[in-house]
Amino acid sequence: MNNVQHSFAYDMPHGIGAAFALAVSEAWRFAGQTAPNPPVGCVLLDAQGVVLVIAAHHRAGEWHAERLAVEQARALGVVDRIHSAVVTLEPCNHTGRTPPCTEALLSTPVQTIWVGCADPNTHVQGGGGAHLQAAGRDVRWLARSANGAEALAQCRALIAPFASKVAKGRPWITVKQALDSRGSMIPPAGRTTFTTPASLRFAHALRRVTDGVITATGTVRADRPGLGVRHVEDHPARRRLLVICGQETNTPADWLDSAQQRFDVRFCPDCTDLAPLLAGTDALWLLVEAGPTLLAALRAQGLWDDWLTIRHDTDGQDHLSVMTRHDTTPLSLFAEWAHCTQEHVCFPVS
Repeated sequence: MNNVQHSFAYDMPHGIGAAFALAVSEAWRFAGQTAPNPPVGCVLLDAQGVVLVIAAHHRAGEWHAERLAVEQARALGVVDRIHSAVVTLEPCNHTGRTPPCTEALLSTPVQTIWVGCADPNTHVQGGGGAHLQAAGRDVRWLARSANGAEALAQCRALIAPFASKVAKGRPWITVKQALDSRGSMIPPAGRTTFTTPASLRFAHALRRVTDGVITATGTVRADRPGLGVRHVEDHPARRRLLVICGQETNTPADWLDSAQQRFDVRFCPDCTDLAPLLAGTDALWLLVEAGPTLLAALRAQGLWDDWLTIRHDTDGQDHLSVMTRHDTTPLSLFAEWAHCTQEHVCFPVS
């Protein structure tokens, strides 16, 4: 991995900043189906800064963003016009299920490669940036750009779940908690929710970008939740993880049979074993949808990364607030982030 220096070395041109926004946006479209790989975006530009191709990694086993971008440029007959590349994550320099992205870029006349984040994965042969630099290409890092902080924050938010898995061995965990005006989590009789339609769409958009759900047998028995993605378009044929804290024998058999047709279901009888169980999965980002008992257990263990609260007031309006234990969160990539009250919780992460 390239050792990025933090002294500012250059300004980022306006067109490059716009290209980073495009790359992040394209990668975000596929968040929730790339695990165990991170979502990554790539934009190729000509010498005048005209965008030639916008591409992203779609799912594990398929081409990474850089190679897909180069192949799309070849199909369009514009590969000879490639002058600059913008990538949200340092190009890989190893052969896994696909060839190295560095070689894909070096097969083009690209002169300048702008990189959002250094690859945090120490388990693979890194040095993608150094390899490109050694091949005579100008590699520029957002961390060294005097005006690249906003773009860098977006790139870091995009890979935060992947970086969490690499660093801590477990997925990023987002808790979603809805409270009514009295502070209760219990919907009125005959209803499954009390939040607004906009908050409901947001909740399903969260399910879409995450790799699965953590819940508890108490929630299953009380609500018999579907836990699938509705109200927003889901990734096609995506099979997610469903972790149920509690005993399988306490789970309604008919509900479990239905859930196993749609999810990879795992049971965790003891909540203290949750972290090692999650470490053994490919999931990068999980959403907690459960009642107060499990939420209290997760809080006691410090087993969460951000905590989203949706408070429904007496006027029928919802108010979003987020506590996060980090200086970045993938929740910041949602449009709803602009309306959230944000609090950074400063204590050690388990």
